[in-house]
Amino acid sequence: MRKFYALTMILAAAALAQTPRLEFEVASVRPTAPSGPERVDIGLHLDGSQARISSFAIRDYVAMAYRLKAYQVSGPDSINDRFDISAKLPAGSTRDQIPEMLQSFLTDRFQLKFHREKKDLPVYALIAGKSQLKLKEVAPDTEAPDPKAAVAIGGSGSAAGVSVNLGNGSSYTFANGKFEATRITMDALATSLERYMDRPVVNQTDLKGRYDFSVNVTPEDYQAMLIRAAVNSGVVLPPQVQKLMETGSAASFFDNLQQLGLKLDGRKASTDFLVIDQVAKTPTEN
Repeated sequence: MRKFYALTMILAAAALAQTPRLEFEVASVRPTAPSGPERVDIGLHLDGSQARISSFAIRDYVAMAYRLKAYQVSGPDSINDRFDISAKLPAGSTRDQIPEMLQSFLTDRFQLKFHREKKDLPVYALIAGKSQLKLKEVAPDTEAPDPKAAVAIGGSGSAAGVSVNLGNGSSYTFANGKFEATRITMDALATSLERYMDRPVVNQTDLKGRYDFSVNVTPEDYQAMLIRAAVNSGVVLPPQVQKLMETGSAASFFDNLQQLGLKLDGRKASTDFLVIDQVAKTPTEN
């Protein structure tokens, strides 16, 4: 029996050793050029074997690499530093393997080291409210998406508002005192909203469709939510600007969202975290 167990362990180790390491064929990285005061422009473009990612913070790259949300990644202040990456996928690989390629890239170029933790965390659960759902559900696509088609996802934000293209016809804007979504899923909505909130948002609606809707907020809440989004995105703002968050909240958004049949309910949830122990401020040469 002991010999059989030992043989099993040896075979398992050999199988792991033969698993090919996924990595980009070639890749370059550079610090993101400033796009202007108090403004962030981000984007991800996939076309054939070419991948271009602009103005992602290290936190965002780590979250993408390990299939987490940004709030699940913590570490030193340098994880908010932004970089542009241009990479070529190796022949025979797929876009679904990009996270694993990013893992290799972050280890090699940023000397990333981390450990995992589990914490109880206050969250907002996005749930269906007691009133009738008043979102406009849009018709599903009749054709399956082409896995090789070019994909462009991006967004920009400033004091004038935020505009985000989520891909596949899905988008939202937060401008002029209104959060307006087009063809958005509840998972994407939860991920989008947590940029404007004081805690993470978890989708627990069980709604599977795509929806169009808009939510108005008061001028005070609109200003406070925009500032919080900037802070949550790693934008460094003067203390007097950050203090303006105290003049508003997200209360009007909560109330008006509930009129549409959705609710953000404060709860606690056990959450997995990736804690960065080491990351280079300057990546190794291209």
